[in-house]
Amino acid sequence: MSERLTFNDEYIMSMIDEKVESLVNGLDAMLDHMREDYKNWSELSSRYDGASESRLAIRDDMVKEYNSSLTYRMGKKYVKVTDGRSVKAFVVACDNDKKFSFGDILKPAGWKAPARNFRRGNVLDRSFNAVRWTGAM
Repeated sequence: MSERLTFNDEYIMSMIDEKVESLVNGLDAMLDHMREDYKNWSELSSRYDGASESRLAIRDDMVKEYNSSLTYRMGKKYVKVTDGRSVKAFVVACDNDKKFSFGDILKPAGWKAPARNFRRGNVLDRSFNAVRWTGAM
């Protein structure tokens, strides 16, 4: 007879906690990447717009507003990343997806669902090549 492997509840909960913690850390890194990309874009655009003091102040206010508006919310299968007005990306937050892996970044198809054609990166790998301040491309 084969022995059955069992785990205690504490072990299972610690495994789940580690997975959630790594997802949250990856999401935070993606938001930091998006914030940095917005800052770089706004600095580049202000150079061509005549960098007067008033325009620089407006730019700084816009950067602060964008930075504070980025949030994410956990759903049943995905984490939705928004800026309060639009969805920037979805991140797969389940293990039983038939096509994508845990942590894959997906482009939004609309407010409620991602485009499921291909992944745009992974928050666990910190691969954000297809993520800009406007969201997953």
